[in-house]
Amino acid sequence: MIFTGTHNYIDAKLPSLSKSLTDNLLLVLFGSWAIALLAQIAIPLGFTPIPITGQTFGILLIGALYGGKRSLITTIFYVVQGAFGLPFFAKGASGFAVLLGPTGGYLLGMIIAATVMGYLAEKKYDQAWKSSLPLFFIGHLIIFCFGLAWLGNFVGYQNVISLGLLPFLPGLIIKTILAASITSSIQKN
Repeated sequence: MIFTGTHNYIDAKLPSLSKSLTDNLLLVLFGSWAIALLAQIAIPLGFTPIPITGQTFGILLIGALYGGKRSLITTIFYVVQGAFGLPFFAKGASGFAVLLGPTGGYLLGMIIAATVMGYLAEKKYDQAWKSSLPLFFIGHLIIFCFGLAWLGNFVGYQNVISLGLLPFLPGLIIKTILAASITSSIQKN
């Protein structure tokens, strides 16, 4: 099946669900909408074009629980829906202009991060709290690398750290710890 990996939460805990194409499409739809819903939790900072959002938290969870292939398809579907007009991006934004704007690099990074995290989760790095912390840190690192590289085109590369990273470090730490706690506890069930 195109969606399944060697090991991920969905395939391990819900094997009959993960074998059906219809069920997998519903998982992709649900995952993309969950990310979109979390993107609406947005706090504009005023001094930077990048808001604090719950979107990255959704990416972390989808990556860890869905596995590499399903995470890739889910996050691409999320971005495509937003690009074609659904209000899926932070603060209800949509359209191709968002992909070409200051947050575009973060959105691309989210696709890559969810996929990499999914593949690492298939290697069981998400099983215990301590081993999942680096997994989620890697996810954030990927998102911010792509985001900062793109943001520099809009705010100047000398400003990317102060406008695109530093204000988000407390949230990054909270989201990492929370995601690690959630995934390690559900892995035990």
